[in-house]
Amino acid sequence: MYGWKGTVLRVDLLRNEVTEQPLDESVAKNFIGGRGLNSKTLFDAVKPGTDPLSPENVLCFAPGPLTGTPLGLTSRLEVSTLSPYSGILGDGNAGGSFATFLKWAGYDQIVITGRAGSPKYLWIDNGNVELRDARDLWGKTTWETDDILHRRHGERISVACIGQAGEHLVRFASTMVDKYASAARGSGAVWGSKNLKSIAVRGTGRVKLARPEEFRQLAREDREFFSKDRLQREVIAVYGTHIGMMYWHPGYRYFQKYLAADEIPDDLAPEAWKKYEIGRTGCFGCPVRCRDVYRIPDGRRSGEVGSALEFECIDCLGTNCGIQDPVAIMEMENLADMYGMCVIGLGNTIAFAKELYSRGVISREDTGGLSLDWDDADSQVELIHRIALREGFGDLVAEGLYSLAKITGKGAMDYCYHVKGLSRGTHKPGLFALAHATSTRGADHLRGRSWAYGENDADLFRMLVKIRMLPPQMSKNPVEGLTISERATTLTDSIGRCKGAVNSWVCAVPLVWKYPMWDGLAKLLSAATGIEFDEAKLVEAADRIYTLERAFNIRQGITRKHDGLPQKPDMKDTRQGEEELEKHEKMLTQYYRVHGSDPDTGIPTREWLEQMGLKYVADELDAHGTYAEWDGPPLWSVEKYPHGGTRA
Repeated sequence: MYGWKGTVLRVDLLRNEVTEQPLDESVAKNFIGGRGLNSKTLFDAVKPGTDPLSPENVLCFAPGPLTGTPLGLTSRLEVSTLSPYSGILGDGNAGGSFATFLKWAGYDQIVITGRAGSPKYLWIDNGNVELRDARDLWGKTTWETDDILHRRHGERISVACIGQAGEHLVRFASTMVDKYASAARGSGAVWGSKNLKSIAVRGTGRVKLARPEEFRQLAREDREFFSKDRLQREVIAVYGTHIGMMYWHPGYRYFQKYLAADEIPDDLAPEAWKKYEIGRTGCFGCPVRCRDVYRIPDGRRSGEVGSALEFECIDCLGTNCGIQDPVAIMEMENLADMYGMCVIGLGNTIAFAKELYSRGVISREDTGGLSLDWDDADSQVELIHRIALREGFGDLVAEGLYSLAKITGKGAMDYCYHVKGLSRGTHKPGLFALAHATSTRGADHLRGRSWAYGENDADLFRMLVKIRMLPPQMSKNPVEGLTISERATTLTDSIGRCKGAVNSWVCAVPLVWKYPMWDGLAKLLSAATGIEFDEAKLVEAADRIYTLERAFNIRQGITRKHDGLPQKPDMKDTRQGEEELEKHEKMLTQYYRVHGSDPDTGIPTREWLEQMGLKYVADELDAHGTYAEWDGPPLWSVEKYPHGGTRA
């Protein structure tokens, strides 16, 4: 095969077996790779009612067909599983060098099943693959694990692993890649449940291209765009996602409000972070280098170096938790990376606990004497340790935001602003809220590219459409515009490309300045694979992947009501609140019709499924009938067994 390597690596931890199987060419063509390939594998392999932390769950890793090629911004790894954080589809996307090295080692996907009897790690040395004893790694941080495996196998490798949070089955534990890149949505706990500590890979091969000269020319044009685009050159390469502090409205004290640019503390503004920066870096082969490298100047971790401190950390572990001390935020970022935890899941769950504490729903007695005052950074750092190691009150917070509300009771669910278990706060009905509500992995800013909408500022929104940072359909038909955004991000995740390539709408599909929309990507995929793609085939592939993900969630009990609009208690049962819900429901009905779904249930119709080439999915949904309604992941399925390890 061209573009693809043509091989799937299957690892059965129960039987201690590693096998290779050919990648089905029709599957590759229809689901592209990365997210598409993983979502197809999950639907086929994970049965309804599976406990995410049971051996029956499946863990998938996949780069894309453009990963490992001369095209920049393509070293992205999709990590997918049934999420123990949400109980539905859970996938995260990480950078670094792992995706490229995995591709160069000869693999389009790794599929992990079963559970090992003792801790293991997977060593991939090009075509030589073996499971090795990891008892000496168990209890180590991700940074320690990475260092040990580099000393053992050499420098020219990449390491994906979990820290103590994954070992202790913390629901929002992450897969960490090369120390600082995180694939979130709970995959780390699935590693831990399978007694899998790490995957280390060395790859020295290359990707065969069907039409290499044509592809290299397209890749040169793409790289030239990123070198000349002012947004990439003067903003992203300089500030990275720190620029979001001025434009993306971070939450404040568990979404009491969203901070405007003039409300951002001076110490947290984009330029202020430059004083801690000692360099910049990027994923393998990236021409932009959006990630900062920083050194903590003082305090408990004085002199410690970290990297890739993003807007989401400043927002979720900082302002939304009431913390405005940049040194404390850097410390918490490093702890999250070392323990292996998603800063969004960790931060929003802590912020929720603080909200309950401030309202008297939980007390200092409940927390074991730990203060949850909004501005108490030291206590928040201590809580992070306790969450990762499941100590005291941290054991409860480790269950995640939605489960924390269920277990606490006493009206806690009234303040649990979530969609399908994940939180992005509360928003007025509109495009932004609709994108979060319908995301196939719960409330999310990356599924529909909603970070870029600028919807709360009408003048900014119109300007973004005018300069082509948003598709023209956004202003004329928001649902159609959201659908285009979903397709762009779905394809981005499937080809193995970074979402930094969709910061400008013109980057959403490579080379769109020179070629009509979608045509640039079609040319790249065609030149890489030898299969002729065009706009119609790309749109159909994106819709097929998204539809299959919705079907996966339907089997987990998701219905129309779970695509709802979270509201604060003071809005419920009010005239304004009812009007907002009514507006959202109208948009949701339109959304379902565009997506080939029954407007009453949100379930894709048989006609649509068959049109997408998913007749077997329609047959299964029809044969099963009604599924048990979603109510979060199973509670307290965590096995209490000793893990060892010390504080990071």
